[in-house]
Amino acid sequence: MAFVNDLRATDRVVMVGGGNGKVLQIRVQIAELWDTVRVDAPASETVDSVKVAALGEFYGSGESPGDYVVKLHGFEILDEGRSLESAGVKDGSTLLVSQRRRRPVK
Repeated sequence: MAFVNDLRATDRVVMVGGGNGKVLQIRVQIAELWDTVRVDAPASETVDSVKVAALGEFYGSGESPGDYVVKLHGFEILDEGRSLESAGVKDGSTLLVSQRRRRPVK
């Protein structure tokens, strides 16, 4: 998985959650920024908590998580309260986070 996690990613790693169990190394890309961060999170962690952590890494506290959607394999994850594992996220997966309503480019 090293190649997948190092591809166009910065050196920073966001740790989400604690607990025991299998830890997934995933990439979270913010579509509007064209930037990616690696996230290490237990498979039992929710999709929403990963989204919130990634948005916090890129924007600080200035963005509302409800204004963003999470996609996996091109499809929106409708229930972000699900665990990463039950949403189909595997080690090395990339989650795309993008604004719910597209904004015009200025």
